Amino acid sequence: MRRLRKWIRKKPEYPTLPEETHDGDEASVLTADLDRSEATFRRIFTDCSDLVLRKIRPAGQQRRLVLYIASLVDEQVIDDHILQPAMSHREDDVARASPRSAKSLDEQMISAGHTKRSSEINEIVRQMLNGYAVVLMESDDQALMVNADGVKQRSLEEPSSEPVIRGPRDGFIENISTNMGLLRVRLKTPRLKMETVTIGELSQTQVVLVYIAGIAADSLIEEVRDRVSRIQIDAVLDSGYIEEFIEDLPYSPFPQTHSTERPDVVAAELLEGKMAILTDNTPFALIVPMTFWTGLQASEDYYIRWPVATFVRWIRFLFIFIAIFAPSLYVAVTTFHQEMIPTNLVLSIASSREAVPFPALFEALLMEIVFEALREAGIRLPKQIGQAISIVGALVIGQAAVQAGIISAPVVIIVSITGIATFTIPRYSFASGVRLLRFPILFLAGTLGLYGIVLGFLGIVLHLASLRSFGVPYLSSLAPINLSSLKDILIRAPIWAKRHRQQATGNADLVREPAGQKPGPYRGRRPSGNS
Repeated sequence: MRRLRKWIRKKPEYPTLPEETHDGDEASVLTADLDRSEATFRRIFTDCSDLVLRKIRPAGQQRRLVLYIASLVDEQVIDDHILQPAMSHREDDVARASPRSAKSLDEQMISAGHTKRSSEINEIVRQMLNGYAVVLMESDDQALMVNADGVKQRSLEEPSSEPVIRGPRDGFIENISTNMGLLRVRLKTPRLKMETVTIGELSQTQVVLVYIAGIAADSLIEEVRDRVSRIQIDAVLDSGYIEEFIEDLPYSPFPQTHSTERPDVVAAELLEGKMAILTDNTPFALIVPMTFWTGLQASEDYYIRWPVATFVRWIRFLFIFIAIFAPSLYVAVTTFHQEMIPTNLVLSIASSREAVPFPALFEALLMEIVFEALREAGIRLPKQIGQAISIVGALVIGQAAVQAGIISAPVVIIVSITGIATFTIPRYSFASGVRLLRFPILFLAGTLGLYGIVLGFLGIVLHLASLRSFGVPYLSSLAPINLSSLKDILIRAPIWAKRHRQQATGNADLVREPAGQKPGPYRGRRPSGNS
């Protein structure tokens, strides 16, 4: 019986990387024996059918071994920059100094732009899995690694989750190098810093911390570095993995990091003194810290005229209250406080609910759950039928339920308006938290009436006032109050009037533009008609 238990508990042995023990350890570094090095890599990549080992021996020169993962590289690059230069050396070229080491091979023959040299087997394997081709030479204990990344990637296109009418049409993709380039194009300054961290024991995912030196606070930079460096996990497949490890309060319904697919949004937030976290293999970047007002701001607010943007922002402020409290107010008033409703409206609601067998709380709760189910179905179904199912389903189910006397018509109207109010919130993760708050407030309204709604509202305000994102208060610029920053919260001030950055995230460089740039008529000498 003990033998059986030992056999069950015994794990299968898979080839692993040599242990990183101490410098000079033969188990973790290359040797000058080419055959031994080949056997080591064959053992590491056992049962990997996409591993390619190509042995070459140019005339009169030492043997060489080229290794790469075929599914990760562009083999045309290997042919043009590694194999052809090596094979082009003929016997009549032997009189010249032929490469005798990885360093001389790099300097004399390899024409690729990005190369590395190393003798650590762990580093060589890691770079092979990043799309590098490795060249080993006989009698040399160093490997030459040539960048030949050839993983297919999709073209740049407008993010479907953040569409705009006016603004840039490009968005992040799954390739982190391309995403870094999209930021470099917008911020052409050496002060734009990008620090790379590798996270994930098995995935070895590249995570890049982006900030502008001199604008981002030093305390914020150190805090982000510390939180990201503490992450220990087997694999990181999306930036959502990183988000859950670095939040201040993981049980809050409100997100403490802002996720976006738009490089212009990231660039704008970096100019405010915030930091961005780019993750390989995902188009979603994280921006920290996040405030409550960030969830109600869209990138298009800064591309249209400021009076229109201010009006739209006030609409969002109004509809976020409707999204949270509209069903609860209907339930509370119709159940406990009928005296607050005008007589004609009371009679209309009473006549519509005459045949309904359920209380108002159950009506509203049932319709909210059905609405959320229709929303989820519309998202998961193919695009060709998703919108038709969600719209037709809501119309058919709502009309049929009213005619059958299961649900009253006012409840259908209230739930529909609430759903529309949720759609006005531009940030999806923020809107999801708002949708979640609707249900506990609904239960409080159904049991305590308006007193329950007031208690729920106070609880939300207290929670927001105590919530922080990387040390920055979630309601910053309003609580604690900062009058100079309110013109980018309650209103969208003109660009020429926003002279200073937010003190909550900015460092020493708080001035973003000089004074006196308010536009107006020409005040100098009138230009002549011929000029």
